[in-house]
Amino acid sequence: MTAENLAATSLSEHPLEKPRSLGNLPNYAVVAILIAGLIYVGWSLTQDLTSAVAVPWILLGLALVTALGFEFVNGFHDTANAVATVIYTNSMPAEFAVIWSGFFNFLGVMTASGAVAFGIISLLPVELIMQVGSSAGLAMVFSLLAAAIIWNLGTWYFGLPASSSHTLIGSIVGVGLANQFVAPTGTATSGVDWSKATEVGMSLLISPLVGFGAAALLLLTMKLFIRNKALYEAPKGNTPPPLWIRAMLIFTCTGVSFAHGSNDGQKGMGLIMLILIGVVPTAFALNRTPDINYLDAYKAAATQAGAVLQKYEKPGVVMTDAHAVVSEAVRTKTWSDATTVALQQFIVDTNASISPYGSAANVPTGMVSNTRNDMYLAGEALKLIDKKKLLPMEAADLAVIKTYHQAIDNATKFIPTWVKVAVALALGLGTMVGWRRIVVTVGEKIGKTHLTYGQGASAELVAMGTIFTADTLGLPVSTTHILSSGVAGTMVANGSGLQMSTVRNLLMAWVLTLPVSIALSFTLFVILRHLI
Repeated sequence: MTAENLAATSLSEHPLEKPRSLGNLPNYAVVAILIAGLIYVGWSLTQDLTSAVAVPWILLGLALVTALGFEFVNGFHDTANAVATVIYTNSMPAEFAVIWSGFFNFLGVMTASGAVAFGIISLLPVELIMQVGSSAGLAMVFSLLAAAIIWNLGTWYFGLPASSSHTLIGSIVGVGLANQFVAPTGTATSGVDWSKATEVGMSLLISPLVGFGAAALLLLTMKLFIRNKALYEAPKGNTPPPLWIRAMLIFTCTGVSFAHGSNDGQKGMGLIMLILIGVVPTAFALNRTPDINYLDAYKAAATQAGAVLQKYEKPGVVMTDAHAVVSEAVRTKTWSDATTVALQQFIVDTNASISPYGSAANVPTGMVSNTRNDMYLAGEALKLIDKKKLLPMEAADLAVIKTYHQAIDNATKFIPTWVKVAVALALGLGTMVGWRRIVVTVGEKIGKTHLTYGQGASAELVAMGTIFTADTLGLPVSTTHILSSGVAGTMVANGSGLQMSTVRNLLMAWVLTLPVSIALSFTLFVILRHLI
């Protein structure tokens, strides 16, 4: 069946126009889950804010709505890829497939580890993360979110499966460049962490190539070992695939939806935590876990790390301002003998300031922000030892440093359950609202023929595996690019051919996403920096 014949298919046979047989029960269930989730989020947020001082409700509400708006757009922009294959292979009715995908996106968000969330955040300038409640920090949050939403909406409107991950990372890089542009010369930690940006950029660049090649190879392998001609031909009318391939397609749709929620949902979580830390630091700057041993573990790790660093100090090194020396090392990604002395003193001083308090909840409100910032700065300096190996250490000593680094992360990098619920609701709801445009592109406009059962299974299997692997490694990847490139790979392997106009548009969106989002966020940051 050619693209022209597909367009002429009668409405009764089109996969997006199948008669509804599900009734209103699924819709009622979605509404009930949404209401229950909103009540829980509102109640939990109120409980967390009981310890806060002078909450700026309007600013907090605006920031949270903007961040959740990004996840909502992400839902109907990216997650539609997960349901395209099951809809166009007649494995699931469109309405049920979308609800199914939204539910497993929700579960994926709820079980996320947080590694991707803080991997994304680490791309931002350390200076802005530490001062996120300042005018520059607020300008950062609003400009990068607005830039991402603008580009996502624009590409969605034209039905282009552009990458929300690419968009967000481009927006972050634009903010970092703008902050460096407007900052005074030599301002500490003001620029982009290019090493981390390169790592993230490579994962986004390589994953679509993996999707294309692996999906094509998997389809060719299937053809070699599974000699069922019907698997490699367009579905006849509304005929579902054989039971085993249908089960595989539903399984992979479920896996991609879950993996998308786990990977993409974390980006919204990280941004919301930045907002909460900046707007209401007394409630969210430090992890107020009820674990009574939490702060004791941090103090013990800090004491051991200070003792280890003392072993590597060179005699005769004079240091007057430990904070300034550590900040300079983080900004320049360099290490000197003075840095070792400064970091040791900085850790000892930070530990001494928090030692009188039995838990994070008892730290005076006036100290919370500074304590978090000192911990965060120490953690960024420890990366130079742990990741960059700028201070060679014995294995046992390095293990002590890693333990202290983990203790800092436990104190400063946490995600309350209600934040996960809010992001899950936004992502799942977005999936169920605006999925159709992207689904049509993936299902009808990439190849010249209708998507076959084998193609759908191959593309989804590869997408699921790639996203889960990236999630395990804490790397953000694009669901859109992996799946759409996987579909393209199967079209080539099946000899179906590609609709070059669509491929050209996809490549154009891929090429333009980073520079456009960088330019948008750069411009918005410069404007908002002067307005806020």
